[in-house]
Amino acid sequence: MSSMYDGYKKKLKEAGYKLTPQRIAILSAIEENKGLHLNTEEIYDIVKQSNPEMGLATVYRTLQLLEELEVVSSLNLEDGCVRYELYSDDGQHNHHHLICSNCGAVIEVEGDLLEELENKIEKEYDFKILDHKLKFYGICSECKNLV
Repeated sequence: MSSMYDGYKKKLKEAGYKLTPQRIAILSAIEENKGLHLNTEEIYDIVKQSNPEMGLATVYRTLQLLEELEVVSSLNLEDGCVRYELYSDDGQHNHHHLICSNCGAVIEVEGDLLEELENKIEKEYDFKILDHKLKFYGICSECKNLV
């Protein structure tokens, strides 16, 4: 098993769970399609190719558990689907997202662009920020060039 799964295995074990073949298959589907922000049904379609016995309910339950354990993060793009990605393994904030209102493309913005703002908020409000999610809506370069 890849060292990529060592952190996941540890997190699951600490919470009293095992890294089962089903969980590995789901994590692999997300990892192998990094940046695509797959929804539950898309993950299921990928997983069932190599695990035809796995049901959609198993995928839903597993994603819920993995989200509770902060192994995966959900992303709601207000398109009726919840999408998933792996939590950042460097202990930093997750990246930000640019969402095209025309074609629905999702572009990841790496780096924490809000560090200065977070520090100001923490000082002014005596509030410890643990994480944040930020989405910008607009028109991507491809759609912008079509206009």
